[in-house]
Amino acid sequence: MTSPRTTVEPVSSIRDAAGGIVALTLATFAAITTEMLPVGLLPQIGDAFDVSDGTVGLLVTVYAFMVAVLALPLTLGTRRLPRKGLLLTTLAAYTVSNAVVAVAPAFGVVAGARALGGVAHALFFSLSIGYAARLVRPHLTGRAMALVTAGASAGFVLGVPLSTTLGTAVGWRLAFAVLAGVCLVTTVLVAAYLPPVESDTAHTAPVTGRRPQLATAVTTNAVVYLGQYVVYTYVAVLLLHSGVSEDGVGPVLLGVGALGLLGLWFSAARLDVAPRRTAILVLAVLAASLAALALAFPSRGGVLASTAVWGASFGAVASIFQTAAVRTRGASPDVAGALVNATANVGIGGGAALGALVLDRNGLGTLPWLGAALVAAGLVIVLVGRRAFPPT
Repeated sequence: MTSPRTTVEPVSSIRDAAGGIVALTLATFAAITTEMLPVGLLPQIGDAFDVSDGTVGLLVTVYAFMVAVLALPLTLGTRRLPRKGLLLTTLAAYTVSNAVVAVAPAFGVVAGARALGGVAHALFFSLSIGYAARLVRPHLTGRAMALVTAGASAGFVLGVPLSTTLGTAVGWRLAFAVLAGVCLVTTVLVAAYLPPVESDTAHTAPVTGRRPQLATAVTTNAVVYLGQYVVYTYVAVLLLHSGVSEDGVGPVLLGVGALGLLGLWFSAARLDVAPRRTAILVLAVLAASLAALALAFPSRGGVLASTAVWGASFGAVASIFQTAAVRTRGASPDVAGALVNATANVGIGGGAALGALVLDRNGLGTLPWLGAALVAAGLVIVLVGRRAFPPT
């Protein structure tokens, strides 16, 4: 039902909210592809500007730290503004960021353009998480989050691998130029099909006594993302050193991302039924797959097999923590989304920076061990934090 202010109230089914969910999924696809594209093109960018792999990896760190620092203040500062207009602004900023990277004459310009993308990202996921929560009734939050997160999985499955393959074949600059065009088209589609919703100040007030549970959920999110991106930031380098050809990196990432859809499917089916068991199982498999990767490296067959399980398990992670944070009701959906967004990017940026340090000092083989240990630490927090990760 539409209010006189042309905003929509939560509807009773996923089907009724399908148009808005698809629009958010498209936007998430563009956002995650923009964030992660340097991972697949890291060697080529380094060669173009004569900088090390570790230094190029810091492009992920700059982007992520902009998000970590700005997500909460930008969300709070814009909470009275129309949600849809803000979302479209972030997509426009993604377009400009990718276009500038495509024509950057120096590595410093690339870093500056990525920082602009980081500012957009600081608002985007806070908005999209809160938006998804408003489109459906509370008991459908898990499924809605998982469906919107499908855009992130599609970014890993299609966006990053295909852009990596394109960049390898015809140049990394063209890959960023194509992505700028994708972001522009996505902006137009979202403007046409995403319905407006109420601003953050119009939403039900949070429950103050549940802030510790929210803190537990988002802290665990940061730890798990730290473990993931200590390794994933350098996955192209790992694959190359295990015997995968440069032309083969993109197709491998495509296959790994496709397997991530299995994890996403699992979370969509289980998060509204057994959220605690889902979180425990997914994190246990994720930690075990990273340990297996460490044991297998540099054997190509072992690396590919363990990476496949790694990718499948990580596909479920984002929706698990987004849903857990919103359901604590320790803050409004937008603020909970901002905290999830910020802590995820603390993990992403911290993982890229920590990975660069370990890569330079201890070598590639150490990265998966470190990632496995950090994800296992996140699993321990889930096991202890029953109130933040309840069984139903």
